[in-house]
Amino acid sequence: MLTKSIAAGLAGTALLATVAFAQSPTATTDKAPTAATATTATTTASGEWRTSKMSGLKVYNEANENIGSINELLMDKNGNVKIAVIGVGGFLGMGEHLVAVPYEKLKFVNEAVAYTGTGTNPGAKPAASTTTGAATGTDRPAATTTSSTSKWYPDHAVFNASKDELKNMPEFKYAE
Repeated sequence: MLTKSIAAGLAGTALLATVAFAQSPTATTDKAPTAATATTATTTASGEWRTSKMSGLKVYNEANENIGSINELLMDKNGNVKIAVIGVGGFLGMGEHLVAVPYEKLKFVNEAVAYTGTGTNPGAKPAASTTTGAATGTDRPAATTTSSTSKWYPDHAVFNASKDELKNMPEFKYAE
């Protein structure tokens, strides 16, 4: 029985190999490239952010205190991001309080958060700048600076609230 299976496998492999070798390569001519090739060669996404990198992005308030992280971005049927779900508190996702905030209220910053304390702010990262200012009233939050090396996501987000204020907001629940 084993020899029959091996023989059938070898025969199948031989058939597939002969079909592959029988195909002749297409001749190259001076004709224009196909639409798929032209589209791939000209498509760029400079200045865009990957949504897969936005999940887990730390959120700070204007006092540079870590108040949570982005868990999810929710969009409308047209593809416009409308809500950011922020996880507040908890440890490794356990006991985390989820709140939904309007996306346009978040301000995204490409520079790292400045560490200004003496160890009282464990969520802050050491860096050379601070985050200040409020979110703009436009459809898209404004980034304060741009980096010459695009990482495809901002360094962090800023939301004008304290951790306690977020914990007191109604908890966000996913509808079934």
